[in-house]
Amino acid sequence: MYIDPRHLVQLSLIIEEGSFQAAADRIGITQPALSRNMKTLENRIGVALFDRTSRQAMPTDLGLKLAQTGITVRTAEEQASYISKLAAEGTSGTLRIGAPPIIAGHFLSSRISQFIVDRPHCNVDLRVGLVPELRVMLERAQIDMIVGPRDLIGHSNQSVFTHLIDDRVGIICRTGHALQSLKTVSCEALKHQRWVSHSRGSMLRQQTEGALIAMGLETVDIAVETDSIQSVMEIVKSTDFISTMPMKTTSPYLGNDLAFLKLDHPQFHRPIGIIRRNNEPANPIHNEFHDLCLHY
Repeated sequence: MYIDPRHLVQLSLIIEEGSFQAAADRIGITQPALSRNMKTLENRIGVALFDRTSRQAMPTDLGLKLAQTGITVRTAEEQASYISKLAAEGTSGTLRIGAPPIIAGHFLSSRISQFIVDRPHCNVDLRVGLVPELRVMLERAQIDMIVGPRDLIGHSNQSVFTHLIDDRVGIICRTGHALQSLKTVSCEALKHQRWVSHSRGSMLRQQTEGALIAMGLETVDIAVETDSIQSVMEIVKSTDFISTMPMKTTSPYLGNDLAFLKLDHPQFHRPIGIIRRNNEPANPIHNEFHDLCLHY
């Protein structure tokens, strides 16, 4: 049996207002039209909803029970309207962000925290992954944007990059490492080191290898390979192994135990920004986070 929810809402208003005329005025329809709707509802369920022996709109027990359902419908409509209004204003909804592990740490979490504090009706779904995973998630619209290095989008014209900061990859070691005492860290000095390497699917691994080869170091002695950023830093600070990390996004975690060597190369350049699908319809929530990151 189909019952028009609008008729249940109208029933609740009749009982709330105490008369058909007052309810019709509140709804914005004529009293005869409202009466016809109630008659249609009664015919649909086969039971009277009002005691018509009285001059007033006196509801039956069933009328009172169905009126409660009408109130529930009204409440749901009001909530839906409120949620829709907040979403249209960019103050409500879910933002789905993807990021590589190190960027998902302090760099991104601080921005997400500020975003949520300023917009308490919003929530964020943060997905952490390596380059292939993030690309697929963005292409399949499983996430709304990626915060990561520019090279993550490759040569695709399906994505657009908004620059946030200039980062650089640096060679990291424990504080007091012998390499720190060198005035110039040569390729020959690096050749005799053991490395903690990032996983093969990592863009950081690819960028590190490209820069080292350009510097003349074609092979390195890899002691440990891992996709855990935390493990990289823990192992490096307790051994003489070295590794590479993005300098700006890693700096908050260094403390007194880790340091970057004074060594640079053009291929260590690593711009960080927001990557979104090209020609995607405007979304207030996405734009709000985009603007916050630009001015953070």
